[in-house]
Amino acid sequence: MNLSCNLYVDGEFEGVIHSEKEINIGLNGHIKGEVVAKRLVVQGYIEGSINAQRVEIKANGRISGNVESAELVIETKGIFEGNSIVKNAQPAPVQAQITKEISSQN
Repeated sequence: MNLSCNLYVDGEFEGVIHSEKEINIGLNGHIKGEVVAKRLVVQGYIEGSINAQRVEIKANGRISGNVESAELVIETKGIFEGNSIVKNAQPAPVQAQITKEISSQN
């Protein structure tokens, strides 16, 4: 399913959802498959792979699978089981190792 509008799911869906906008999974929502979106808000349950700029797991939300996102927000009591990959992550700066020579004078 390809969409260019916001989507609210409060039932069961199995398959692939691609959206250029926001997808909300309601308390009764259950998705099994792949979700690609700009923003994903989960109050229900998703099993599968997710690719989004921002993923929010609300207090009753649960994700089981792989998440690839620039931002992953998990509220208290939200559940995430799986792997997370950070998109567009900047590598950590390399810290220079400084070696100090200590001379003893005896």
